[in-house]
Amino acid sequence: MAPLARGDRRAPAPVRLRRPRRTGRLRRTVLAALVTAAVAVPVAGAARPAEVPAPAPAGIARLTSAEPTALEGELAARYAAGREALRAAERTADAYGAHRRAASLRAMAAPGRRILSFDGRDGGRSVEVVGDLARAERIAVLVPGADTGLDSYDRFRAGAAALQETLRRESRARTAVVAWLGYRTPATGSAASVTPGRAAQAAPALRSFVEELRAVRPAARITLLGHSYGSVVCALAAARLPVAAVVLYGSPGTGFDTAADLHASAAVWAGRASGDWVGEVPHVRLPLLPGTELGFGTDPVDPGFGARRFAAGDGGHSDYLARGSVSLRNLARLVGGQEPDRA
Repeated sequence: MAPLARGDRRAPAPVRLRRPRRTGRLRRTVLAALVTAAVAVPVAGAARPAEVPAPAPAGIARLTSAEPTALEGELAARYAAGREALRAAERTADAYGAHRRAASLRAMAAPGRRILSFDGRDGGRSVEVVGDLARAERIAVLVPGADTGLDSYDRFRAGAAALQETLRRESRARTAVVAWLGYRTPATGSAASVTPGRAAQAAPALRSFVEELRAVRPAARITLLGHSYGSVVCALAAARLPVAAVVLYGSPGTGFDTAADLHASAAVWAGRASGDWVGEVPHVRLPLLPGTELGFGTDPVDPGFGARRFAAGDGGHSDYLARGSVSLRNLARLVGGQEPDRA
């Protein structure tokens, strides 16, 4: 609406002053119509998604030992099992003709990679460790947002590696970063990306994983970091979760009106870069279908939400973990238990 106001040089000032309110109503109406159509129209196609097949992985035992040497042995066994699951999925993908997927899986199975768990079915799930988890005193759990999957996994892993490098450089404590791709992320612009269904399915698995981490590293400071749609997952999992901080960045909202509504025992932080398009998304929650809402409500960086705000720089939606960025430095400070630059 702003370009129209600039172009209409004859429009009187009172009309321009009323336009932001009309713009807000228009955005809400258009968004609701688009998402309703997205949900209602392609139901048949959504029921039969094109998936690259993968074999079921072997069962894995939960981590149980809080003694570092014993935990190292448990982790080594889990990493070996993850590598075998990746190689089996790679062979299946190659035979199916999904060569891009096979190449991604081959890279994930490279020597030195620490895949804590892997399941290539239903779009794929993976949990990877960057750093020495057995002795880590500061642990970051990264939860990704839309469009993160096995075919684009290298981007997600690169962000985890950049955070670990920053922590290692700036923190005196031993650190590890866990890249938790534990759910099927939605596609940007899809109905699933503006409704909480995928997040509600993912939250119990995230809670279980964090509780497993807490059991084997009881003295470590664990920080949960959710990007974009991943912030919705983190918010739904946050209630009384044994972490030191819940960090929401590039968030479209959480499905809660205030930070207090998360019932988190941890500090809740929020940040958004000035160049992030998510800031233009209408922060609404509207009934859509029975039991489903459209949108995620209050903006987490709005003072009324009540989160502590950190400076996230001027990058775009995918730049929060870019090396040398303001956002990466402040995320590392939060993981390390230091005070970040405030927004």
